[in-house]
Amino acid sequence: MKNKGFIGTISLVVIGIVFGAVMVSGFGWVKPSFADIKIGAEKPPVEKIEEAAAAFNNAFVNVAEKVTPSIVQITVVTKVKNDLPEGFHFFFPFRDDVPKEQQGGGSGIIITDDGYILTNNHVVEDAKQVTVTLHDKREVEATVVGTDPLTDLAVIKVDASNLAAAYLGDSDAIKVGQWVMAIGNPLSLSSTVTAGIVSAIGRNINIIKDRYGVENFIQTDAAINPGNSGGALVDLNGSVIGVNSAIATNGMTSSYIGYGFAIPINMAKSVANDLIANGKVSRGYIGVSISTVDAQTAKALGLSVAKGVLIQEVVKGGAASKEDIKEGDVIFKIDSREVNEPNELQGYIASKRAGSEIKLTLFRDGKEIERYVTLKAKDDDNVETVASKKKEDAKENDSKTEEVFESLGMTVKNLSSSEKSKYKIDSGILISEVKNYGKAFKQNIPQGTVITQVDRKEVSSISEFKKLINSKKGDAVLLKIVDQSGTTRFVGLEIPQ
Repeated sequence: MKNKGFIGTISLVVIGIVFGAVMVSGFGWVKPSFADIKIGAEKPPVEKIEEAAAAFNNAFVNVAEKVTPSIVQITVVTKVKNDLPEGFHFFFPFRDDVPKEQQGGGSGIIITDDGYILTNNHVVEDAKQVTVTLHDKREVEATVVGTDPLTDLAVIKVDASNLAAAYLGDSDAIKVGQWVMAIGNPLSLSSTVTAGIVSAIGRNINIIKDRYGVENFIQTDAAINPGNSGGALVDLNGSVIGVNSAIATNGMTSSYIGYGFAIPINMAKSVANDLIANGKVSRGYIGVSISTVDAQTAKALGLSVAKGVLIQEVVKGGAASKEDIKEGDVIFKIDSREVNEPNELQGYIASKRAGSEIKLTLFRDGKEIERYVTLKAKDDDNVETVASKKKEDAKENDSKTEEVFESLGMTVKNLSSSEKSKYKIDSGILISEVKNYGKAFKQNIPQGTVITQVDRKEVSSISEFKKLINSKKGDAVLLKIVDQSGTTRFVGLEIPQ
């Protein structure tokens, strides 16, 4: 009996051990302790980063570390008026025009170690109070030194010393496709760094609503959001090449949807110097109205390729009017620098002060010529355009009063005396109809426009116009046109064979 009991006990022990082993290993019913858990692989997939890749990665890291201390956060308090729509004044008499404070902000770039900071005009415009938060979390009150709405730039000053001034590079040397980083305080997230490339240069996005506004933006796909305004766009040397200013948005979220825009630092340096020295910008002007040269206009001018910018008007009393510069001239270069878009020329001129001399390389009558111009300050009181001068008396008698030019997609008619008075001209022919998608339509020549010249020859009747057009079949003509507001411009128009 004892043997049987002993054997039974041994059997139970063996069965227990086997069952326990099965339970633990087979079914996972017993959990291991934290010390036994191993998560993740033992080695990274790439144990050693290639030298080139590591260097590229470190370039971004180094720039972020070195430039971020030069970027500040700006908080602005402004006064706004609670203007009510007409008709609501009676119902809300005590709320009408009551001042109300509003807070906003952006970013800024320290440009001197004693506290001058570059930012956007729209960040500090109408500011009642400006507070700067430095990289080390210090908050300092700032004063507005000066603003320049025409370039959307401003300089503010804090009472501090030994600040980390940024290195301002050369925006003329940047190339489309190069890597850049945007550093600022978007959406109140301080010291944010994003990266991308230069997507384009010389962009005009029509955001500055002033006829003298200067837009020559650097476009980038580095993420820029509200709050980035006034921050830095830097290259991989850590050089500031632009001041972040605007974003492409869908209009609903007002947030980044792919592209941002920065003011070139060369323009910003010039503006900042003027603002610090004088509190305002003493900008020089050539005194011309200009436009892009398209393919048809190039052909009409005798150019083999479309290049340069076309002088549409010369401002009477302006700098250009003092020299041998004429409407219809094409500007190829300014100070040996090629220009092919109006904002390229405007951006360069914006970096020049009144009194500076510039050299223009012009195309006129098939030849290149050079002219020197001393820039003048803008004086709106004495500005009148060449378009407003009186023209010589012209012929009014013509057998036909209206004719359709099917190949050009437009109908023209002789001007009546009242129409001449309306347009303030002495001669020309009126475009009474423009056919959709015809040649005139595609060249943006609208109905109601008056043609005053063809290839710099004045026209006063349909017969004169027809003769000049027929003599240029298979070629192109340069038309001078006047719209109902009195604005004149040149435009090229191809004449079918």
